[in-house]
Formats: sequence, structure tokens, C-alpha cells
Amino acid sequence: MTRSIIQKDFKRNRYIYLMALPVLAYYLLFHYQPMYGAIIAFKDFTPAKGILGSPWVGLKHFHTFFTGPYAFRLIRNTFLISFYELIFGFPAPLLLAILLNEVLATRYKRVIQTLSYLPHFISLVVICALIKNFTASTGLVNDIIAFFFGEKARSTLLQDPSNFRTVYVVSGIWQGVGWGSIIYLAAISKIDQQLYEAAIIDGAGRFARMVHVTLPGILPTIIIMLILRMGSLMSVGFEKVFLLYNTGIYETADVISTYVYRRGIIDTDWSFSAAVGLFNSIVNFILVVTANFISRKVSETSLW
Repeated sequence: MTRSIIQKDFKRNRYIYLMALPVLAYYLLFHYQPMYGAIIAFKDFTPAKGILGSPWVGLKHFHTFFTGPYAFRLIRNTFLISFYELIFGFPAPLLLAILLNEVLATRYKRVIQTLSYLPHFISLVVICALIKNFTASTGLVNDIIAFFFGEKARSTLLQDPSNFRTVYVVSGIWQGVGWGSIIYLAAISKIDQQLYEAAIIDGAGRFARMVHVTLPGILPTIIIMLILRMGSLMSVGFEKVFLLYNTGIYETADVISTYVYRRGIIDTDWSFSAAVGLFNSIVNFILVVTANFISRKVSETSLW
């Protein structure tokens, strides 16, 4: 019976399954198949001996990492940057979407949406170049600081380790807030308009409608997005950090991904870098599973 149902479904939706084949092939070839190479984290890998021929060393590289001088700094920096992005960056698209939903002037709303979307399409290399220019001692940010606090207040912001996380998170919010709001705007558009009409009849103002109608209406979407964000709590994008940091601010800017790059690509210590990267991936997996479990227990909304 079950087999017959599957055959009928496949026949009815054969073109959809056919369209899904390239996507499935992509993930099999470039995401799942390379997982085989993760075993070099437990070996002293050399290209001459290959993956299978390299000697097995067990947890040696993990022990070396955790007992080394950089483990605490790397984990701390990676977690703090991701945590600040979660606290300040996650609510920003949600807030923008709710505010845009309250804008009645269609033309003005479209202008704001377009302006907020544009930074997402700017190359990250260009974004980082702009950040470096704006935060230089003669840049726009320092011109504003000097205007209010005098010329002595000028400084090269990215040369000060204490400023890196702020610059990283704020620039990330600016670049992604508009694009991130799209999914919330789509969710808001699905809310039954009769709920708003009923709230107006009951005397609810705009703020009350946002709190009691809009937010509950998109709560499942918020939870799903939060679970996905939790899964990357220990992942900070390599490219942006690499383009912005320098040796003088490693204390606050160096993260796991940049360390893996230096040890794996520059120092050719492939097994050690694979071990560090595998540790990072396992932590992220545990975080997303935990967040999904808690969400399912509390709100009955989850990924699976």
C-alpha cells in the first residue's frame, strides 16, 4: 500500500523531483562527500601517504589545541562576536519589518526597502574597504568624532583591539538588516487582516496591534530563524574578519576560522586545522539540536 502511494506521488510530481536532482547532486558532491576527509583530524596526514595511509593518532590534535595558548582566546572571540550579532543583529531585521509594515505611504515604504536592501548586494571586499576608509584617522567616522569632541579624539579605530567587535557587528547589521527583513515581511503579509480590524474595533492603537497581533502572527517564523541562528553561534565568517583584522588586534579579532586558515593553508598543518574545524562544527551541531529541542518543548515550533 505504502509503495503504491510512493509510486503515485513520484509519477504525479516527477518534474518536481527532476528539478530537485541538481540540488541533491550539489549537496552530495560538495557537502556530504567531503565529510570523508574529516578523518584526517584523527591522523597525521601527509599528501604523500594519503588519507588512508597516514598514521592514526586519535585525539592528539584536539589535545594540542585545547592545551595550547590560543584555544581560550579563539573560543572567546568567536563566541563573543557571534553573541553580539545574535543580541543586536537578530532583532534588527524583525524591528525593521514591523516598522515598515506600519508605513502607509507605499512610495515611501518602497524607497526605504530599496535603500535597506542595497548594502546586501555590495561585495564584501568593497564593504571592508569602505569600513577601513571610514574608520581611518582621517575617515568619515573620525571627522564626526572630531567635530563633537575635538581633533585629539581622532584615532584609527581598527588599530584598537577594543573597537573591532563593535565595528564588525555594526557594519554587519547595516549590510544585512534590509535583506533579513524580507522573510519577516513575507510572514506579516500572511496574517489575517480581520485580526487587525478586530483589534481596531476594540480600540487597539498601532503599538498594541504590533504587540498583540503582528508579533504573535509571525512568532513561528521568529523561532525558526532563531534556531538557525543558534546553529551558527560558534561560527564567524572568515572573509570579513580576514579582510578587517591585523596582527595588532589578534587579541579580540582572531577567531576559529581565521586560525584554521593560518594553520591549515599557510602552515600546511592540515590535520591540526581539520581537528579545530571539526570541533567547531560539532559545537554548532549541538547548539542547533539543543535550540530545536527547547523550542519544541516550549512552543511546539521546531525544524523537525
